[in-house]
Amino acid sequence: MSMQPSFPHPYFSARPGWRWFILTTVLVGATMSALDVSIVNIAMPTLKTDFNVSLATIEWVAIAYMLTLTIFLPLFGRLADIYGRSKLYNAGFVVFTIGSALCGMSPTANFMIGARILQAIGAGLLQANSIAIITAAFPSSERGKAIGIQGAVQAVAMSIGPFVGGVLIAAIGWRAIFYINVPIGILGTLAAMFILPRDEKKKEKEKVDYLGTGFFTSGLLFLVLAFNEGVKLGLSSPRILLCFALAFVLLGLFVITELKVEYPLVDLKMFRNFTFSAGNFTGMLSYYVLFAIMFLMPFYLERVVGYSIALTGGLLTPIPLAMAVVAPWAGSVSDRRGPRLMTTTGMLLTAFACFLLMLLGESSHLALLVVILIMLGIGMGLFTPPNNSAIMGAAPKDKLSVAGGILNMMRSLGLIFGVDISGLIFTSLEDKYVVEKGFYNVHHIFHNRLIPVSVKDDAFMKGYLVVLGVLVALSLLSAFLSVLRNDRPDQEAIAAAKKFEGV
Repeated sequence: MSMQPSFPHPYFSARPGWRWFILTTVLVGATMSALDVSIVNIAMPTLKTDFNVSLATIEWVAIAYMLTLTIFLPLFGRLADIYGRSKLYNAGFVVFTIGSALCGMSPTANFMIGARILQAIGAGLLQANSIAIITAAFPSSERGKAIGIQGAVQAVAMSIGPFVGGVLIAAIGWRAIFYINVPIGILGTLAAMFILPRDEKKKEKEKVDYLGTGFFTSGLLFLVLAFNEGVKLGLSSPRILLCFALAFVLLGLFVITELKVEYPLVDLKMFRNFTFSAGNFTGMLSYYVLFAIMFLMPFYLERVVGYSIALTGGLLTPIPLAMAVVAPWAGSVSDRRGPRLMTTTGMLLTAFACFLLMLLGESSHLALLVVILIMLGIGMGLFTPPNNSAIMGAAPKDKLSVAGGILNMMRSLGLIFGVDISGLIFTSLEDKYVVEKGFYNVHHIFHNRLIPVSVKDDAFMKGYLVVLGVLVALSLLSAFLSVLRNDRPDQEAIAAAKKFEGV
């Protein structure tokens, strides 16, 4: 039995304003999935204590979610292009809600990890289809604006996640942070059933490329694990080298398979389009930069500058809030003028913000720091919606969901690599500096009482500044690639926008 009844009535779905109801429904899923990413992180210490397990075990509550979400996004997008976007989006609400309920009633850490995998499958079905549904529902004259609104809602949800999580844990307990998704999920399921457009039946029944899917998901899994575990074991570890080798072989077999099969998981011809390929690559780099900073800044503010945990958390809030304010406007401007101006300006501003962070040193001025972080958020807000809109505009109409899956997969990879690779660079340089100062075989440098505070601070800044230098370089590379993209907006989109505004 189909999860989607014969709604909406063609009369309603054909009305010009109905697309805003569709966007609102998509925003419910965006809010739920974004809130869940940040709200769970604050509960990790509590989960470790309640389940009485090691830190290595409880880390998999987060790792299992991100791995599952990342490796399956293209597959979910492909399935949606075959069987229907609205149908699979609605299924995403159902699966995510069930997974959230199971997380809330978890009796053990292993049960929780399994429930998080199920929850991630639901989130993947939502993420792979959300931007595709928006792209199909909105004309190109409003696509950037709609995607910007979605980005703004996600940024706000992510920024309030730690606060909401802290309040729920303190007032009710950690199970509440999962149970809160249940009513939201039920609301989203009902909205999706009655509001999302009915899926068009395809004339030709396409097959799922299971062989290519197996090569891709397993190859990507080993690649992500290599970087994730490489922070702890080192890149020279035999286990890590094996993961890299397996990833290289499996992803190579994936490419060979995709070039031969009639119905590939990912149509590699899409990457011949520079806007699509460069947009996805720069999108990954932008999230690498953002989450590398979100990962390192708390350590800098608490260890070196000496700020409290509460103040540190508050200082990181301006980044997503600035993104939320700027994103809809940036998307709207790109609808009329093309993506090049907004994306290039955004990444140049991001590069400048990272450069200014390098100049702060060991004694930071609070007001200046806030201004720099707001600047970083503005840069990301200027870049992301126009870039996402350009990617989706370059994708074939019958492959919007798989394009959306790739887009979100690249974003997830940027998040993972930004944290893992930056952490690897930072810890390697920090350890090297301490060894140069005569302290050998030292672990947990910050808590080691034998190392003078001045040496600890200098060791931290050594790694911190190099990471920031890398982020400046990656931001400038993204800006350069953005300059090269096609900047000719759809003439029909411009005419529609002028008519809408009465110009």
